[in-house]
Amino acid sequence: MAGGFSRSNIGGLLAKQGILIAFVIFMIGFTIANERFLAPENVMGVVRSSAILGVMALGVTFVVISGNLDLSVGSMMSFSTIVVLDLHDKIGPALAIPAMFAMTLCLGAFIGFLVGYLKLNSLIVTLGMLSAIHGLTLTYSGGKNMDIADKDGTWFAVFGQSSALGIPVPILIFGLLAAVLGMVLAKTPFGRKVYAVGGNGVAATFSGIRRARVVFTCYLLSAFCVATAGLIQASRSLGSQNTVGQGLELEVLAAVILGGASLLGGSGTIFKTIVGVLILGFIQNGLLLVGLQFYAQYVVTWVIIILAVWLDIAAKRGRLLSPIA
Repeated sequence: MAGGFSRSNIGGLLAKQGILIAFVIFMIGFTIANERFLAPENVMGVVRSSAILGVMALGVTFVVISGNLDLSVGSMMSFSTIVVLDLHDKIGPALAIPAMFAMTLCLGAFIGFLVGYLKLNSLIVTLGMLSAIHGLTLTYSGGKNMDIADKDGTWFAVFGQSSALGIPVPILIFGLLAAVLGMVLAKTPFGRKVYAVGGNGVAATFSGIRRARVVFTCYLLSAFCVATAGLIQASRSLGSQNTVGQGLELEVLAAVILGGASLLGGSGTIFKTIVGVLILGFIQNGLLLVGLQFYAQYVVTWVIIILAVWLDIAAKRGRLLSPIA
C-alpha cells in the first residue's frame, strides 16, 4: 500500500512538474559541463536571443488557451520581416512599420475569420496558411533576400540593436508586451472569455459569450505579436532571407506547451509561457556550449514537444500512463 501510494505520488509529481524537474537537471548538467553556461553575459545573450521567439509565443498563448492552434506564425514572421525591409527603402521606416503591421494584421484577421466565424479546423487552416503565406512572401520578394541599402544612416536599428538602461531593447519590448498581455489575460473580461471558450466552447456560447469574436481577436493578437517579432528581426540584422521564420512555428508551440498551456484549451498563463521560452532557450544554448552542432536542436525540440504533450495529457488524468494501458 505504501509503495503503491509512493509510486502514485511520484507519477503525479512527474505529470505536473516533469518539465521543470527535467529543466533543473539540464541546467545542473550544462553548468558542470561548461562553467560559462551561467555567466551573466551568456544568460543575457540567451534572453536576448529568445526575445523574438518569446514575443511570438505571447500571441500564440491566447490562441492555444482559446482551444485552437496557429502553425502559420513562422511563415507570417518571414512575411512581416521581408515587407518592412522592402518598404523601408521605398517609403521610409516611419511609414514602413505601420504598413507592415497593417498587412500582417490582415493575414491574422483572415485566419481568425476562417477559424472563428466559419468554424473551420484551426490545425488545417493554419497549416494551409503556413504554405500560402510562404508562397506570398516568395512572390512579394521575387524569391530574393532583402537588405536595407543604407544601413549606417537609418534609425531603424534601434528596435533590434540598441539598449536602454543597460538592457537590450528586444528584451524590453518582450517584457513590456508580456506585462500588458499578461494583465489582459488575467485581469480583464476578455481574458476570462478566452479561458471560457477554450475550456468549453458550447457552454461559453450558451452563457452569452460570442465565441467567434473571441477566437477572431485571439488570432489578431497573435498576428500583432508576429509583426512585432518581425520588426525586431528586421531591425537586428537590417537584412533577411525570405525563409527567416521557417520552423519557428514548432519552437513557439513547444515553448507555449512547455509553459503549461494545454493543447485542449482552457489553461495557461503568460508568465508560464515566458518560463517555457526560457527553458527552450537555455536548453538550446546549453547544447551548443557542450559542443553539439546547431542542427541537433531540431531533434531536441521534437523530443521536448513529445515530452511536453505527454506530460500535458498526464497532468489531466493524474498519472503518466493511461489506465487502459
